[in-house]
Formats: sequence, C-alpha cells, structure tokens
Amino acid sequence: MHLVQFELINGERRVGVVDHGLVREVQDARSVRDLALAAIEAGGTLEQQVQTLGLGISHDYAELLGTRRILPPLDHPDPAHLLVSGTGLTHLGSASARDKMHQHAADEAQMTDTMRIFKWGVEGGKPAAGQAGVQPEWFYKGDGSIVVRPGEAFALPPFAEDAGEEPEMAGLYVIGRDGKPYRLGFAVGNEFSDHVMERKNYLYLAHSKLRSCSYGPELRTGDLPQHLAGSSRILRNGEVLWQNEFLSGEANMCHSLANLEYHHFKYSQFLRPGDVHIHFFGTATLSFADGIRTQPGDVFEITQAEFGAPLVNGIAPAVAAFQPDSIGTL
Repeated sequence: MHLVQFELINGERRVGVVDHGLVREVQDARSVRDLALAAIEAGGTLEQQVQTLGLGISHDYAELLGTRRILPPLDHPDPAHLLVSGTGLTHLGSASARDKMHQHAADEAQMTDTMRIFKWGVEGGKPAAGQAGVQPEWFYKGDGSIVVRPGEAFALPPFAEDAGEEPEMAGLYVIGRDGKPYRLGFAVGNEFSDHVMERKNYLYLAHSKLRSCSYGPELRTGDLPQHLAGSSRILRNGEVLWQNEFLSGEANMCHSLANLEYHHFKYSQFLRPGDVHIHFFGTATLSFADGIRTQPGDVFEITQAEFGAPLVNGIAPAVAAFQPDSIGTL
C-alpha cells in the first residue's frame, strides 16, 4: 500500500491511498501519524487500520503533485517532536566517494577513518537475528522544521558551500504509547548535504548535515525489497545535467536494516511516546563525486519505481537566519 498526505484547495489535510493515478481519501483520516497510533492501540497494522476506516472520494494524483499539495507522507503537528537522523557508510559502494574526500595521506596503504568504519560494517554489520552488530556512522540532521514537502525547493543558506543531493531510502517511524518504535514503512528520500564543507575535514560532517531534506511523496508499507535500483538526476534549465543509477536494499548494503534501527533506537531519548522519526539509510551515489556543482534553480529528481512518483525538489537561496554578534543579552 502506498499512502500520501495532502491538502485540499481550502488547506484542510487528508490522507490518501495511491491507486492507478488517483488518490483515494482514507475516511476520517487527517494524518498518517494518527492512523499509525490508532493501529498500534488496536493491535493491528497500518494497512488494516486503513481498511477499517475505508476509502472515500478520489483526487487526481498528478494535479495534487503539480499544485504542490502533496505533503511529506509522515509528519508531526509539533515539528520539535520529529527527529531527522541518518547513518552513513552503509552501502557497499559508499566508501569510495567519501574516501576521495577524506584521503590526504601520500601512503595509500594507510587506511582512513572512512575506510576503517566501512570495513567494520562489512565485517560486522549484518549480525544474526536478535544480536547487535557493529554500530554505523550516525548523524543528527534536524527536526521537523527542516523537512521540505515534495515539489518544493531546498533552502540554501548564505554560509553553505555546496548544495548536494543524496538519494536514499528513509525509514518512517512512530513511537507508540508503550515507548516502542514502530516502523510504518519506507520512502524515497533526498538527504541534502554540503559536501564541500565535509571535504575540508571529516569532523565537519556534523555541520554539513544541518540542511533541509525531503522524502516521499509516498510511504510504502511493508518490508523494504532486498534489491532496489533507481535513478538520481539533476536538471538545469530543463536539461539533464547529470544522471546516475543508485542502488539500495540490503542486497546492496553492508549493514542490515535491523542493525541500523537498533543502533538508533537503543538510545532512550529517542523513545518518547508520540514522537516521529525519519531515518535516512545512506547512499553510494553522489553527483559531487563526479565533479558536479549545483546552483540555485537546479532541480533534483529521484526515481524509484517500487515507490511510485519521483521525489522532485529544487534549490533556492535563503536569507540568513542569524548574524554574527547578534545574540541578545538579558
């Protein structure tokens, strides 16, 4: 089942099921989060909760996308209660581009921290069921305020040195009233980052991740397919500037999803009932690794057939939110 959240012309929210070019409203549903919490309380699945409520009127999916009335497929009414995080060096090809950024030693036999963590993942990232494997690289990206709806542009702050796409799969979670995380499903994501800043020094990774992101437009329920092959491309003035295949799914990863989820939710501060978590699982495909430098007006398009409509976002300059020496005193 593929779920979307969207707005009516009057701004009211609805939840819908994507069905052959149409979006059919889920009766009396205003948010996927509420649907999920109700499903948890009922002891059922998200799909069963949708079936219980039933489907109503239909809307043209292309029109909803074209008028930018599709929302992220999972959010929270209070952005402070939505945590966006991610793990890196999780895919079998992910170390190559990163190592190029961080490799400064003349002796190529000297292993970088990037390659060391990647090697640990290859050796211990897929433990037996019920066991914890090696922990991955982990990063904090922001709260719900950084999430950009499908079709909208990423804000490029004045201090940014790059505006690079990262095509990824994202896991979408709600914490139940029992304090347990529940995975609703997965969505295509663009974990937008600043690779020029990161290349200066890998200790700047944390800074480079504090940017906008987007995921959706659809939430795909159920398990993630073992092998996924999609397309990531950049358009400039309506023409393709860069395009490449990106692979995901556990068949292309050095960590199991269960291991990545464990090393995120093992922290008790991430188990607050009612909170929403969006967790990016990493990528091995970056236009930056091919020497591409994006600019305002460029458009990212990430396509993964098993996840429905492409995720499309632009880039737009943003005004500074804060200036040096502008902290108030009391």
